[in-house]
Amino acid sequence: MLIADKKADLAGPGIGNYEDVEKVLPKDYASLLNRKDTQRAITAAKQYIESHLCEALALMPVTVPLIVDKYSGVNDYLDRDGSRTPVEFHISNDRGKNPIDAQVVQAATKWKRMALKQFDMQAGEGLLTDMRAVRKDYFLDHDHSAYVDQWDWERAITDKDRNLAFLTDVVKKIWKVLKGAETFLLEEFPQLKDSRYPELPEELVFIHAEDLLARYPGLPRKQRETKILQEFPAVFIYGIGWTLDDGYPHEMRAPDYDDWVTETVSKDGRPMHGLNGDILVWNPVTKRRHELSSMGVRVNAQTLRRQLEITGQLDFLELPYHQAIVNDELPLSIGGGIGQSRVFMLLLRKAHIGEVSVTVWPDKLKQICQDKNIFVLE
Repeated sequence: MLIADKKADLAGPGIGNYEDVEKVLPKDYASLLNRKDTQRAITAAKQYIESHLCEALALMPVTVPLIVDKYSGVNDYLDRDGSRTPVEFHISNDRGKNPIDAQVVQAATKWKRMALKQFDMQAGEGLLTDMRAVRKDYFLDHDHSAYVDQWDWERAITDKDRNLAFLTDVVKKIWKVLKGAETFLLEEFPQLKDSRYPELPEELVFIHAEDLLARYPGLPRKQRETKILQEFPAVFIYGIGWTLDDGYPHEMRAPDYDDWVTETVSKDGRPMHGLNGDILVWNPVTKRRHELSSMGVRVNAQTLRRQLEITGQLDFLELPYHQAIVNDELPLSIGGGIGQSRVFMLLLRKAHIGEVSVTVWPDKLKQICQDKNIFVLE
């Protein structure tokens, strides 16, 4: 495998061209739910997942911003190279006397940690948001859209909770909710039962990014994920962001939310790195890898500085959000985002995210979907 292939694979989500998208979308597709029942199922799934997440993780629903101050440092840059930038606009306000430069959020990752303090959350308590965002630099394919909806959650923890065992326990609770949602929907909408689409497994398989590379050393990241999912249809990959033995991280991660440098130990005693990871599943409709959630223990003052040093972004320490972490003014926390439309797409056996999410699509993609009997919302 060429090194250039691995480097290109770090660029982020999306297939990259519509010739490949057309190949990915299934032939002879027919939605198992009609358009009205699709909307009913989305509502039912949303209510189930939100209530059960709150119960499982001791969360309370809170409101969440759509826009933030450009200079606060609160917006999420998604990666470490700055290639995906937020939508910005100027609010002249008061005839220009008290203007604001604002950004549309790309995720509420950093805001949530500040909100823990704002809502006086104690260790063991947390919040759940119904987050909406815009990511204008995505390539719009079958499971990526410029409009993003997530259950963004955050929970206050103690220093003793900053370990792999605690992260694993939280991941298992989230998976139980998602598996429960599938069972619930199959009961409420029996037309979703189809022998072509096996149900999700009861448990996730946990594997570290370093072990995944050792298992498939010649493959770039997305192909490694595809291989493991063909063997185990639901996995959690630990340690995303740390540079692996081939000289590349499993995937780029921003340096100022998830902790991907903390040293950990595998079950058999080997040194590893990172207190974060992703839930991925095999999608039997598209026959592709399908990411549902990204989460992790958040940086503390020490790991924030180390990760900023690694990425060459120490200037971030001048921003208010980063100063609050360095000065121990924000709670230690764990948190993540669960893609709502990604989950609905999977549970409702849909071929395209546009079947469950209203946004904009290029004419080229709409025509491809129409030819494939895929109804995308507009």
